[in-house]
Amino acid sequence: MTATLISPELTKADRCDRCGAAARVRATLPSGGQLLFCQHHANEHEAKLVELAAVLQVSPVEA
Repeated sequence: MTATLISPELTKADRCDRCGAAARVRATLPSGGQLLFCQHHANEHEAKLVELAAVLQVSPVEA
């Protein structure tokens, strides 16, 4: 997954829009909208996000 770091960083309060798990990826769409995904759903939707030219922010995994 190609990632570009942008701010603000994701926090523990950020949740996946698909399942409610901890968000690991923020996808910012060209229209300005944002989607949050856990790693599983980010992987599942990666091809479509790339096709849409979304900017992806990947949060580091916490220990």
